[in-house]
Amino acid sequence: TLAELQAGYRTLAERARHRGVRIVGATLPPFAGALPGTPLDDYYHPDKDALRQQLNAWLRSDSPFDAVIDLDAALRDPTDLSRMAAPYDSGDHLHPGDAGN
Repeated sequence: TLAELQAGYRTLAERARHRGVRIVGATLPPFAGALPGTPLDDYYHPDKDALRQQLNAWLRSDSPFDAVIDLDAALRDPTDLSRMAAPYDSGDHLHPGDAGN
């Protein structure tokens, strides 16, 4: 759930700060069509994407981290916000390739 993710991220940030470490978080990139032709080719689900979008909105507005890299904005396809842009995609539609990294 969103609340569970938020709690986990807050704990991570608190533990890092307790040790004097700055922490940089990142939004989650889009993943529609992820893992085609694999046993996990049903990995994408609209409910998962809705949760991803809620988490990203929270990270952008009220993040517990010292900074946030907006991978969602950087990697998404401007014509289909649920997908990673082809030039940045590793080919599995889940992980960025060299250009995306």
